[in-house]
Amino acid sequence: MPRNALRSTLAILGLLVLLAPLPGCVAAAGVSAVAVGYQSTQDRGLGGAVSDATIKTAITASYAHYDSALSDGIDVEVYEGRVLLTGRVPRQEQHDLAVRTAWKVKGVTQVYDEVKLGPVPSSNDDVNDGWISTRLRNELLWDSDVRSINYTVTTSDHVVYLIGSAQSREELDRVTAYARNVPNVRRVVSYVQIRPEKAPAPAAAEPAPPVGGGDAASSTPGSRIEVTPLQ
Repeated sequence: MPRNALRSTLAILGLLVLLAPLPGCVAAAGVSAVAVGYQSTQDRGLGGAVSDATIKTAITASYAHYDSALSDGIDVEVYEGRVLLTGRVPRQEQHDLAVRTAWKVKGVTQVYDEVKLGPVPSSNDDVNDGWISTRLRNELLWDSDVRSINYTVTTSDHVVYLIGSAQSREELDRVTAYARNVPNVRRVVSYVQIRPEKAPAPAAAEPAPPVGGGDAASSTPGSRIEVTPLQ
């Protein structure tokens, strides 16, 4: 089973366990209600969440169609049309194909390319990285000063990647502080944006550099924040 499908399945199974005591129809309705309720309370709203899910599905389906190494080795996260690619693929041409394919999907406004060259991650790698992501999500969930629903966490090779939106610089600092304190984390890379109504007026951004033949950009200058974990 592809890694993305495996992670989605585990998340759904966890929710079904919570609803197991309920009758079948009620449990099914509960899953839908929880999903809709969760999405609608995010800053991006229900429409934004659905749009992002559509983009993610289109990208992962294209990866499976073109090359199984892409669907097995790359994780895709999408927030407000901004696509974060993480993971590993064996060859440079696979990496370039992954970035180009993501850019071709309707609704994509940015592609953050964090895909590395190397063997496709093993199941053991996935378990270790999954533990880090779960630990961080739990930390954020229980902090009343953090709107955890606005953050997406993924981990690859013990590097934590964050994407989403923050209510303030202070909130984002809290989130990155949690991430850098999780055991075995090597680095924290954040693509979280502060909500415009909360953020100070930004300086004029330079145009993004072209990637792979000049057909698209991989990331916006200044959008990537890197944090060194505590030793």
